[in-house]
Amino acid sequence: MSDLDVRPPQAASAAPEGPTGPRGALAALTDRMRGGDLGVAPVVAGLIVIWTVMQILNPVFLSATNLSNLLMEMVPIGVIALGVVFMLLVGQIDLSVGSLSGVAAAVTAVLFVDQGLNPWLSVLAAVALGCAIGGVYAVVFNRFGVPSFVITLAGLLGFLGLQLHILGPKGAINLPFDSRLVTFAQLDFVPAWLAYALVVVAAVALYAAGHARASARRRAGLSATGERFLILRSVAVLAGLGLAVWYLNQDRGVGWMFVFFLALVLVAHYVLTRTRYGKAVYAVGGNVEAARRAGINVRAVYTSAFVTCTTLAAIGGVLAAARLAAANQSTGAGDVNLNAIAAAVIGGTSLFGGRGGAFAALLGMLVIQSISNGLTLLNLDSSYRFMVTGVVLLLAVALDSVARRSRASRGRA
Repeated sequence: MSDLDVRPPQAASAAPEGPTGPRGALAALTDRMRGGDLGVAPVVAGLIVIWTVMQILNPVFLSATNLSNLLMEMVPIGVIALGVVFMLLVGQIDLSVGSLSGVAAAVTAVLFVDQGLNPWLSVLAAVALGCAIGGVYAVVFNRFGVPSFVITLAGLLGFLGLQLHILGPKGAINLPFDSRLVTFAQLDFVPAWLAYALVVVAAVALYAAGHARASARRRAGLSATGERFLILRSVAVLAGLGLAVWYLNQDRGVGWMFVFFLALVLVAHYVLTRTRYGKAVYAVGGNVEAARRAGINVRAVYTSAFVTCTTLAAIGGVLAAARLAAANQSTGAGDVNLNAIAAAVIGGTSLFGGRGGAFAALLGMLVIQSISNGLTLLNLDSSYRFMVTGVVLLLAVALDSVARRSRASRGRA
């Protein structure tokens, strides 16, 4: 055989299996964390600390009644925070989400109550308005190069005035308590049997997705997660979610509005992690010039981020009005704007772009709502809530900065 003959590598048929069990998975997780990829670990750890402290100070905190109410209360701003995640991932910011949610709530109330339009058509009109506003933002950003900070700051002021104009002299419009919109946000809970069925579906879907991905990687000659780890992970999810559902069912159970929010998070997670579009979002947020040279339509990605953010802000505003059974001048005002952005950052989305995920909105909002709910049970005023949330936000950003330096030192930035 000639010295120039090149045989195909045999190693491809024997690719390493990766984490084949809990020990391997733990080793891989430790390696990632040492490299600055902290994931959701700091958020989960912080949440455990918060819940432990609040339960010690007030035993009512972890009761089924309070947790069920906490999950429902977090949904409106959580949906808004999910849109903020998309903006932060591409390295931009939207400061108008609070005011925009107030406009959407006002539009829904006026069309439904004052104009007598079908409630779902009223909601559709409000969401369509939010989508259109995102399109306008994108045009100003892409065509004229105005920074997103300035565009959305102008939107914050402008939509605050528009909300006041739409509500008119009354300043508030009450939604009928017997409407499906209000009952969905206040009274509709998942039947116990269906909640358990959804838990089983979630565990099976998690295993099926992991198995399909591992099989595809093996066929490509790449390392893949072991079958035993996939099974153990799904069993752990089944047990954890099953226990949570059982506990919440000791009271009212799981609200349909929270299930809706969770469904939005799962869809966003799939889009960001399993589609070509999701890879483009992370690429643009990581290095916009490199993404452009790689052939990614950067303007289209920016447009989609703006539209997604404003649309979800409108949905969050509608849910807030339904939860309160009214749209008034305070809807979307106050700390809504800041809490939505803080939730995305506290949940692990980087302010520098390119890092984070859909579950950041869920986890971050759970942290903020836990602080608010716990301090309310302790009869402390909102001043303490603002201060504690500010400290948590500062810690989250500082941790992200430290992790970013660690990734840079290891060549993973």
